Amino acid sequence: MIMESIDILKIAAAVLALAIAIIGHEIMHGWVAYKYGDFTAKNAGRLSINPLIHVDLVGTIIVPATMYFLPMLLGADSGFLFGWAKPVPINTATVIRNAGYNGAMQVDLAGIVYNFTLAVFASIFLVAMSAPTSVDGLAYIFLYLLVYQLLIINVVLGVFNLLPIPQFDGAHFLMHLSLKYKINAVAEFFYKNERYGIIIVLIVLMTPLKDYLLLLPVRTILQLLTT
Repeated sequence: MIMESIDILKIAAAVLALAIAIIGHEIMHGWVAYKYGDFTAKNAGRLSINPLIHVDLVGTIIVPATMYFLPMLLGADSGFLFGWAKPVPINTATVIRNAGYNGAMQVDLAGIVYNFTLAVFASIFLVAMSAPTSVDGLAYIFLYLLVYQLLIINVVLGVFNLLPIPQFDGAHFLMHLSLKYKINAVAEFFYKNERYGIIIVLIVLMTPLKDYLLLLPVRTILQLLTT
């Protein structure tokens, strides 16, 4: 019974941590855009913390469930949680008009900065906390698991979004950086290939590419944050 309760707490902590990570990520994009005069996300009600308005069928439900439970079905330990929320609507032209390409790049990186900042705070709390034992209550165990998952998930999201995959933040940043310095060919490349972004994501997640592009930098950052 106790082990079953802990398993439930693990799943609940992971789901809550993922929600905090991906919803906050998207809100930060919209909030920075709002600061530069783009009211699109605010007018659409997308600066709300209500999780239901941010749910994306693939990124919030299918991909996280597959990444977490598929290894268990194959006889391995549970996998890590990864996903994304429905992107907030942003009028990039308004941001560029008011704050130039530097403003657009700040919007691009806002979610990543949020994720890494949250990961740093989670690491501080995790180092200060004692690992739960059998004498600890379920509330403390849940809190510990939540902080642990916040650390892991936010680092994973931060690293993944830095990758120059079309539709993702890293690609958007490179697009605006190249436009700032009038290297239009780079921006055109990412723009033309945006429709392939989700395909590239699935290829990375389902092949050994994830070991080099995602897991290696994630492990390196986690080691730096917890030592």
